[in-house]
Amino acid sequence: ELFEHLIVQRAAQPVVRRALDDEMLEQLEELLISADMGVDTALRVTANMAEGRFGKKLSVAEIKQLLASEVSRIMEPVARPLPIYSKTPQVVLVVGVNGSGKTTTIGKLASQFRAAGKKVVIAAGDTFRAAAVEQLQVWGERAGVPVLTAAQGSDPASLAFDAMGRAQEEGADLLLIDTAGRLQNRGDLMEELAKIVRVIRKKDETAPHNTLLVLDATTGQNALNQVKVFQEISDVSGLVMTKLDGTAKGGVLVALADRFGLPIHAVGVGEQIDDLSPFDPDEFAAALVGTDA
Repeated sequence: ELFEHLIVQRAAQPVVRRALDDEMLEQLEELLISADMGVDTALRVTANMAEGRFGKKLSVAEIKQLLASEVSRIMEPVARPLPIYSKTPQVVLVVGVNGSGKTTTIGKLASQFRAAGKKVVIAAGDTFRAAAVEQLQVWGERAGVPVLTAAQGSDPASLAFDAMGRAQEEGADLLLIDTAGRLQNRGDLMEELAKIVRVIRKKDETAPHNTLLVLDATTGQNALNQVKVFQEISDVSGLVMTKLDGTAKGGVLVALADRFGLPIHAVGVGEQIDDLSPFDPDEFAAALVGTDA
C-alpha cells in the first residue's frame, strides 16, 4: 500500500487535509520512485498533479484520486488488445529474456485464441532449452494446439520456416513462435532473430505481424533496459507484462508507457491458463495507488 506512510491520521480528526506544497510533492515523488516509476515519470506525474492545485489543502482520498487519474491518463493510450489481422496465418514472434514468462504467455495466448475459435500453431523456437520446449508441449496439450519442435540445439530459423509451411497448409489463423532469450550474447541473439525473420519472410514478406516482448514486472527498472535492448534487436510491436500479481512495484509499467508508448496487450496475474488478462488502465491505477476503482 503506497500511502501508509504519507499521512498519519489521528483518530480525532476524521479527515486530515494537507497542503499540496513542495514538501508534499517531494514525498509523493519519493513514493512513486519507490514503486519503480522512475525519476522522470515520477516528476512528470507529480508536476501534473500540482498544476492548478499548488498550495491547496487536500485529503488523502483526494490525493489518491488525483494520482490514480494521472496514472490512468498515461496508461490509457497504451491499453490495446493484440490486433488481429485478416491475413492468415498471422505470425506472432514472441521475444524476451529467459525466465520472463515467455513460454507460459505463449501457452496462455494459444489457449485463449483457441477458445475464441481461432486455429493456432505453436513453434517451439527456443531449441536450446529443453525445459522451454517441454513446457510448451504441456500447454499445447492443454489447449489442444499443435506444438512444432526440432531436435535440441538445431537451427530455430529452419523450425520457423517449417512451422510457417505447416500453418499455411493447415489454414491456421495464428502462428506463435517462441524464441531464445539469452541476452548475455546479444550479438548471437540478434543474428538468430534476424535469421528467423528472414526465413519467415520467404513465405510471407509481411511477417512477422506482431513482435511481442514479454517482461517480468518483478524486474522493476530493469524492464526499461530490456525494452531498449529488444527494440535494437527486433522490431517490438507490443508488450505483455507477467507476474504483476506479486509485486507492489507495478510502477515500472507507468515508466514504460511514458517512455516508449508501446501497446500493453495483456498482463499475467498468475499461473492458471486464464490468468492473462487485457490491460485495464483504471483498474491498474487503482491497484497501484490503493483506491477503489
